[in-house]
Order: sequence, then C-alpha cells, then structure tokens
Amino acid sequence: MSVFRRVRDITVATLNEKLEQSQDPVRLIDQFLIETRQEITEAEKLHHQYAGHAKQMKQQVDHARAMCDKREEQALLALKAEEEHLAKLALQEKMLYEEKIEQYSELYTQSLESLQELEAQLNELKTEYQAVYSKRQYYYARMETLRLQQRMNQRMNGAGMQDVPKMFNRLEDRVSDMEWEARSLRELRRSGQDFMNQAGSVIQSSLEQELSRLKQKLDSKKGE
Repeated sequence: MSVFRRVRDITVATLNEKLEQSQDPVRLIDQFLIETRQEITEAEKLHHQYAGHAKQMKQQVDHARAMCDKREEQALLALKAEEEHLAKLALQEKMLYEEKIEQYSELYTQSLESLQELEAQLNELKTEYQAVYSKRQYYYARMETLRLQQRMNQRMNGAGMQDVPKMFNRLEDRVSDMEWEARSLRELRRSGQDFMNQAGSVIQSSLEQELSRLKQKLDSKKGE
C-alpha cells in the first residue's frame, strides 16, 4: 500500500490516452510534469520525516540495549556482593528495557519498511518525470513542425502562384485602359487640329472675298 496519497489528476496510465485526444499535448504534458514535480516534493518531505523517525526508533533501541546490558552487569555485581535485593531490582529494570527493545525494534522495522517503500515510489516518480519530460520534448518538436508547416501553407495560399494570373489580368486591364485613354486623347487632338485648319481656310477665303469687295467699292467711287 502506498505510504502517501497520489494527488495527480493525470497519471502515466492515462496520459497516453489523453495525449491522443488532446489538441494541445504539450500543455497536457506540462500539467502532468507540474503535478508530478509537486508530488515528488511532497514525497521528499515525507521521506525526510520517515528517515528522522526511523533514526529516533533506532536510537531508542540502541539506548534500551545499552541499558539492558548495564543492568545485567549491575545485577551480577550485586550478586557478587551478596546483595540479592539489589540484583533483583537491576534484573527487573533489565526486563523493562528488554520489553522496550522489542517494542521499539518493531517500530524501527516498520519505519525501515515504509522508508524503503517510499524510496521506491520516489524513484518511480522521478523516472516517470524524466520519461514524460523527454516525451514533452518530442511532442514540442512535432507541434513546432506543424506550426511551421501551417505558416508555410498560409503563406502559399495568401501569395502563391495561384494569384499570379489574377494579378496579371488586373494589370492587363489597367494597361489597356491607359492605352485607350492615350489613343482617345491623341485622336481628339488630331480632330481639333483638323478643325482649326479647316476653320483657317474658311476664314482666309472670307477675308479674300471681303478684300475683293472693298477694292471693287473703291474703284466705283473713283469712277464717279
């Protein structure tokens, strides 16, 4: 049984399934890594606490054994001195320390077992973290490749070869309009020049006629 409660919403068992369904696998992996990192931190704290507790149990066992040996030596000395009642007191206290050795030895053994289990789980978490972090790098590379491909496709669709014919068709229409305008202005100028030439001929003829009329009038007055 686990010595600490897992708090992650995503575990390795469900991560692969969720990755296949996720549109943003990198974000999902980052969420997993954050939760796993938090869990590793909590496990390390618990490991430190268990290590301290196991150390205390070991100290209790060692102290009880030392006192047990000491009381036995004291009982022997009391018997040599023919002080049996002191020997009994020492042996009674020795028996209390023997009970204490048994109790604290059991607690110490349980602490060691829990500590070993926690170390195994902590190592598993760290292994999972590294494995998923490597997968994150792979998925990040895939997403970056996809993003660049999408940008390339957008660029090709936005200003690709398919728009070149349209561009030249518009340019052809514009040039044709400019040529028609220039041709129309040139024809208009020519028409205006021809009109001026014709008008000049008419005016010149009228002047000649008027001059001839005046000359005839002048000659008539001389003859009177």
